[in-house]
Amino acid sequence: MSAIPSLGEDDQTWRFGSLLWIIFGGMGLMLAFLFRDGLEKMYGTWIGAPEYSHGILIPFITTYLVWQRTDELKRLRFKGNWAGVACVAIGMAVFVAGELSAIYTLGQYAFLIVLLGLMLSLMGMAPFRMIAVPLLILAFMIPLPAFLYNNLSAKLQLLSSEIGVWVIRLFDISVYLEGSVIDLGSFKLQVVEACNGLRYLFPLMTLGFIVGYLYRAEFWKRAVVFLSTIPITVLMNSFRIGVIGVLVNRWGQSMAEGFLHDFEGWVTFMTCFGVLFVEMWLLMRITGDRRPLSTVFGLDALPMSNSASTSTRAREIPKPFALAVSVITITLISSLVMPERSEIAPQRTAFSEFPLAIREWEGQGDTLEQIYVDALKFTDYALINYKDSDDNVVNFYTAYYDSQRKGQSVHSPRSCLPGGGWEIQSLTQVALPEALVNGQPLQVNRALISYGEQKQLVYYWFQQRGRSITNEYLVKWYIFWDAITRNRTDGSLIRLTISLRPNAKIADLDNALARFAAAISDPLNDYIPN
Repeated sequence: MSAIPSLGEDDQTWRFGSLLWIIFGGMGLMLAFLFRDGLEKMYGTWIGAPEYSHGILIPFITTYLVWQRTDELKRLRFKGNWAGVACVAIGMAVFVAGELSAIYTLGQYAFLIVLLGLMLSLMGMAPFRMIAVPLLILAFMIPLPAFLYNNLSAKLQLLSSEIGVWVIRLFDISVYLEGSVIDLGSFKLQVVEACNGLRYLFPLMTLGFIVGYLYRAEFWKRAVVFLSTIPITVLMNSFRIGVIGVLVNRWGQSMAEGFLHDFEGWVTFMTCFGVLFVEMWLLMRITGDRRPLSTVFGLDALPMSNSASTSTRAREIPKPFALAVSVITITLISSLVMPERSEIAPQRTAFSEFPLAIREWEGQGDTLEQIYVDALKFTDYALINYKDSDDNVVNFYTAYYDSQRKGQSVHSPRSCLPGGGWEIQSLTQVALPEALVNGQPLQVNRALISYGEQKQLVYYWFQQRGRSITNEYLVKWYIFWDAITRNRTDGSLIRLTISLRPNAKIADLDNALARFAAAISDPLNDYIPN
């Protein structure tokens, strides 16, 4: 009688048992409930913002790329990894911080961290490495925080405008650039936020990352392909702006509107896509790689069949995975039994009662157009033009938010001014000893801006819960910190603007703004709570 050979791990495959499938289903429901606010907001961004419209496809792409490795994964035993538990715990901590501060982006990134941690705690390091890159693709579905997006948008608007004007001048067309406004003489083109190139950049970066993952080549080639998506997008978008300028100069404003404008956008994106593949072909030829592009990508329509295996066993539940599931379950139960925190909205006086006579200054109230009111989403605001005996006119603008949670927060002039065509010539911080906030000299941002022949001097700062802040990023930190420690996120932006008249001295304008800031520093305490 011959001996029956025993089966080793290499001769068998593994499958998920019924209990694991039940746990997976329960985890899906718990995560969907815990992260519902952030996920709903993210989905709304995909639907409403063209820059992120590709985001809805990313979960399906990740699922497909993971599914491609299923037959390889079936041969590997899942032993779990305790680092995954730590990752889940960190993700839960970020989630709690996001809930306390009500910042959507924290919850969205926490969801991704928890998902990665769960997979690592279940699979172990070796199997996890096989699907780590497809899982990281999910990061591209998360929208940027608003303050980062606004700053990036403003910079790209200006850069695209400058390169676009250079393209127009290649056609021997006289053109003048004022910030992001292209003046063709008979026509003016505003390079608005929608033309900043981000609606090409974000999808192309995502595509470049996926292509880099599938690209069967050295790592440096993959990195070059991914990183090159940034200059490709900027240059192609700028070229598109330039071409629109040329068409408008020759055939009128209709060339920059309607279907033709949108069609040019699609052509631009597809051209970017084509340039990416030409770049890969050149990289292969330069390095002596003669393979056709059709064989360069590691992508098969179906997973490779695993007919060699002779035994299938149900996977056991790794201890790290069980603990990670427990951490999520405890967090869910805690969120249900803990009372909901209601944010404190301090008592204050409405800006409609802000005095029009302050020391030597006499004011006249003004209003914002409804389109700006709807976009800024503030709780209250004041827009008043003050004049002194020397005919100095200071435009006083302040926007107050009783809550800056989940997307509603002050808009920095540093981001908004360039989008309106104004160019920031200089930006510094100065102290105003005569203007006091909580007994401390007021620190302000001092910006000299220009729009063609017009020039203005601007002072602005963020007055937030007893602090005067000049740094936009520090504002975000204190919103997060005070939401947790004080259950408050209220605050205001204050902006003072004075026009540079002919023969006026900058020093005199500085003096006027400093005097006005000192005059309003005390009255503001009734309207912006400490």
